[in-house]
Amino acid sequence: MAFNQRQSVATLSPIMLRSIEQVAANSALLNHDHIAQAVADLSRLFTKDRASLKSDYLDHPAHAVAYLKYFLPVNLSKVQALLDEMPPGWPDQASGRSIRILDVGSGPGVGALAVRDWLHQHWPDRIKDLSVVAIDISAGALKQARQLWDAYSRESGVTGGQLMAHEGNVERSPNGAWLSQVDQQAPYDLIIAANCLNELFSRTADPVESRGKLVTQLLARLAPTGTLMIVEPALRDTSRALHQLRNRLIEEKHCTIYSPCLHENSCPALVNPFDWCHEERGWEPPPGIQKIDEAVGFIKDALKFSYLLLRKDGRTIVEHRPDVYRVVSELRELKGEKRAWLCNELGRSEIGRQDRLRSDSNASFDDWHRGALVQIERVMRKEREGKVSAVGRIDGDGRVRIIRSA
Repeated sequence: MAFNQRQSVATLSPIMLRSIEQVAANSALLNHDHIAQAVADLSRLFTKDRASLKSDYLDHPAHAVAYLKYFLPVNLSKVQALLDEMPPGWPDQASGRSIRILDVGSGPGVGALAVRDWLHQHWPDRIKDLSVVAIDISAGALKQARQLWDAYSRESGVTGGQLMAHEGNVERSPNGAWLSQVDQQAPYDLIIAANCLNELFSRTADPVESRGKLVTQLLARLAPTGTLMIVEPALRDTSRALHQLRNRLIEEKHCTIYSPCLHENSCPALVNPFDWCHEERGWEPPPGIQKIDEAVGFIKDALKFSYLLLRKDGRTIVEHRPDVYRVVSELRELKGEKRAWLCNELGRSEIGRQDRLRSDSNASFDDWHRGALVQIERVMRKEREGKVSAVGRIDGDGRVRIIRSA
């Protein structure tokens, strides 16, 4: 119910969609049925058969086109949804210097293109200042990144800005040699690792520790007021691994969390082995995505992902307070009431409101949705036989408001 009431995330710009179609048309002579099958194959590797996913999957011609036409628009939209969530004032309009971006495990330029398109839509006067370093293991993917960058320039008429693409193995590069390829442009205002951490170090003794070392290296190359954006699939295993990484980074005091967390305690989603935290943002898929969905039997009407926005200056998306929560589930309709799971410094809790107690002061409860930031004046907990109810309640005169929608 609540999911349908919120505003959908805007689709990619027509300029970006035309640029993708141009490059895809030149990449291979695959017909629609072949592309749909390749999308289905990649989706299986990304979800059910992750053990068979090889690091060079984008060097496979059919997979490269399938990623370009289907997964790239989706992942670009996820990054742009998080760019909308960045701290006010980003990019710094008074800096007078280039906007430096590092796109790690870039594939065909997911982070680079998302930022360029976002800037063109929101701060067109700053796009000339954009300087992006993209690094990936696949030479073919980096070639596509360059083609997409150039196609976007032609379609938009944008001049200026630069893309520096480097082939490098982030996981197995001896002595971190790939770092020398990115250090010349450091420090970075934004570092993006989109859907890559889960594909790294999976065969090491402690993948979380190895990924933590990598993220620590990235944080060392982040500007004092910069942001490190990590986007991961909304699967249970990949999300829980991201929660574990979050805990390690916080414990070692390498950074602070801007979003989504409203606290820096241990992640409560890890208490139950069947829990995980992820986002689900409304989305209007482009016609090309809808056509592939029809052929494959998918429904891509929402953006699902897990993420972290990390900083070193202590900034947070909202002030951390015990009466401010993030909604971490859908709003569920039960008999005579609605409930949702919330999270903040007090932990993870289930909050409900009976339909008969709906009032003007708590009416915004009906618009709660996953990812929204809400404020509750008072949560009531009944006590029966010496035990306090696990479900908190909002009464008729309770005050509720949505601080920020997802």
